[in-house]
Parts: sequence; structure tokens; C-alpha cells
Amino acid sequence: MPPEPQPATPRPRRETVTGVPRSGRRRPAGHAPARSEISEQTTLGHTYVRSLMRSQLRAALGALGALALLVGTLPLLLALPAALAPGRPAPSPEPFLWAALGVAVHPLLWLVARRYVRRAERNERDFTGLVEGR
Repeated sequence: MPPEPQPATPRPRRETVTGVPRSGRRRPAGHAPARSEISEQTTLGHTYVRSLMRSQLRAALGALGALALLVGTLPLLLALPAALAPGRPAPSPEPFLWAALGVAVHPLLWLVARRYVRRAERNERDFTGLVEGR
């Protein structure tokens, strides 16, 4: 008599996981002490907000100082040709004025503004990280 065939052991069924990867999951919001301090308007919360306001004011005053330095030196730049040649009549300041305003000042103003915005955003990001407990 031929041997009876053995029943094949069933293989485990393969399943595909379609959930969000663990690295993409956010942890549940736990107790964020800074957030509760701010929302309850405690002295510590007031200190956190005042700290953010101080850092934003520092950034603004730095940008304002750079702007004042930049614009304040324009009259000196325009007086420079007359100071370099004291015996000769001073040339018309208009070409220097247009060159200073059109070529030199606008890119510098853009750089000052860009630096200010980046610093203000970094201050807010740091504050948000503090409040959310990151």
C-alpha cells in the first residue's frame, strides 16, 4: 500500500501593514508645563512671554541700528568727493546719490530685513519649542 500523503502545514498568512510609520507618529500631548503656565497667566507664564517679547525687541533694535548706520552714512558718502579734493569745486552729488541709493542701499536693506525676519522666526520657534516641551 502506498503511503498516505500528509496534509501540508498551512503557512502563516502574510499581512501588509499600512499604518503610519513610527517615526512619523507624534507622541500624545503630555503635560506641557510652560503652556499651562502661560494659559493660566501665572507669574512664570508672564516671564516666558516677557522673555519672548524682549528677544523680539532685541532683534528689532538690532535691525533698526543697522538701518540707521546704513542710512546715516549716506551724507558722509556724498561729502567724500568734496573732502578728497579740497581745492577743486565739488562735483554734483546727484550721480553719487543715485549710485548710493540704487546700487548700494537696496541690497543692504534687503539683507538687514532678511536677517531680522530669520532672527524673529528663530525666536518664535525657540519659544514654541519651550512651550510645547520639545
